[in-house]
Amino acid sequence: MKKPYIALVTLLLFSLYTASTLFLAEQSLLAFGIELMSSPDTAQVVIDLYLLACMACVWMYKDARSKGRSLASLLPYFLITACFASIGPLLYIVVSGFTRKTPAITTP
Repeated sequence: MKKPYIALVTLLLFSLYTASTLFLAEQSLLAFGIELMSSPDTAQVVIDLYLLACMACVWMYKDARSKGRSLASLLPYFLITACFASIGPLLYIVVSGFTRKTPAITTP
């Protein structure tokens, strides 16, 4: 199976962009979120984003359970998803992809 290099590059670039935006912002992330929710048009976009984030959390949960992982192992990804939406699932894809155990090849 291929390693998730595209997800890794996306995660790194988007995380750097997010960090620089937070560093340069004139208001807190919470204040920005409250401001976005004050108008119906921007609230719709935020609600849509978090619906997608919830679906990503469901996918991460099902994927982790199918691999025998515990719910506790997903909590960091869920928290990151709650704060930064797409960074949580991207991180999950990268970590899962690089720690995936490849089946041993046996020869008869």
